[in-house]
Amino acid sequence: MSTFVIAEMSANHNHHKDIALQTIREAKKAGADAIKIQTYTADTLTIDCRKDDFVKKDGLWKGLSYYELYKQAYTPWEWHEEIFKVAKEEGLVCFSTPFDKTAVDLLEDLGNPIYKIASFEITDVPLIKYIASKHKPIFFSTGIAMHDDIELALKTMREEGCDDITMLKCTSAYPAPIEAANLLTMKDMKKRYGVKVGLSDHTLGSDVALAAVALGAEVIEKHFIIDRNLGGPDSAFSMEAPEFTTMVNSIRNVEKALGSVVYPTEINEIKGRQSCRSLYIAENMEAGDVLTEQNLRSVRPGYGLHPKFLNDCLGKKVNRDLEKGERMKWEYIQK
Repeated sequence: MSTFVIAEMSANHNHHKDIALQTIREAKKAGADAIKIQTYTADTLTIDCRKDDFVKKDGLWKGLSYYELYKQAYTPWEWHEEIFKVAKEEGLVCFSTPFDKTAVDLLEDLGNPIYKIASFEITDVPLIKYIASKHKPIFFSTGIAMHDDIELALKTMREEGCDDITMLKCTSAYPAPIEAANLLTMKDMKKRYGVKVGLSDHTLGSDVALAAVALGAEVIEKHFIIDRNLGGPDSAFSMEAPEFTTMVNSIRNVEKALGSVVYPTEINEIKGRQSCRSLYIAENMEAGDVLTEQNLRSVRPGYGLHPKFLNDCLGKKVNRDLEKGERMKWEYIQK
C-alpha cells in the first residue's frame, strides 16, 4: 500500500493567492498526493485581545497575540473554491482542517473529501461531532492529547457512524525536536485504538518521516513552501520543493524495501542459492574407498547433496571411482 503524502500549505501563501496556487502546482511536481489547507479566520479561532492569556510567551511566535497570529496565517475563504479547482486540475486530493461549524459548512459545499482535526482541537467535542456527522474519512493529530482526550474523540466519531479514522502521531512544537517524536507510539495507537496510523511531522528534514513509514505509517503530512525566503509564520519548519521531492522518493524506496512477508519455498526461485554449501568429493577416490571428513566436505557451491546428510554418508563406501570436485549423490554409496 502506498503511503499517502500530504503537503500542508498552512500559512505559506503569505496572503498572495498566486503563491497559494503556485504552491499547489509545485507540491504536485514534488510528488505529493494531496494538498491540505486550513479553514478558519482569526475571529472563528479566538478573540481580539492582548491580555496576558492571549499572548504567545515563547517559540517562533513569541509576543504575538493569538488573534494577530491567526490574522497572519489564515487562508481567505474566498480563495477556497479556486484552490480546490486547481488542485483537482493537478490531480491532487485537496482537503482542509476546519476550526468551527461554519468552516465545515463551507467545505461541504466544496466537496471536501477528508477532514483533518488539529491536535489543539482534540477537546472540541461539538466540532468533532459535527465533522463526524458528515461521514467522511477523518485524520486527527494527537500532539497535545491525553488518553482520555483520544478516547472521547474516537467515541464521538464512532457514535456518529464514522469509522474511517487515521490517527496521526504528532509533536506540537514548531519545529519539533527529533527526540520528541516517539514514533513507537504509532504501533501502540494502532493496536490500542483500532485505527490506521500516520505522522503529522514538524521536525526538520525527512528522517522522522522515513522512520515512520518503516514503522507502518499510512499517512505522512509535512508543511510545504515554495521558498522559505518568503517568510511567514510556518516558513521555518516547512520543506521546500527539492527537499520534499527527496523525501517522497525516499518514502517510495522504503515502501519497496518493506515489500511483503516472504519465505521462499522453491530453491530455484532463490537468487544466489547456488552459492550456499553442499557436499562435494574433496579427494580422488576409488570404488570401495570409505567416505571420511577429508574426502567428503561441506563446501561452496550448493549443487551437491545437502550438508545435513554428511553424517549419514561418513563411514560408507563408494561404489565407483570419483574425482575431486564431483557433487556427492546418494547413488555413489555402496548398497
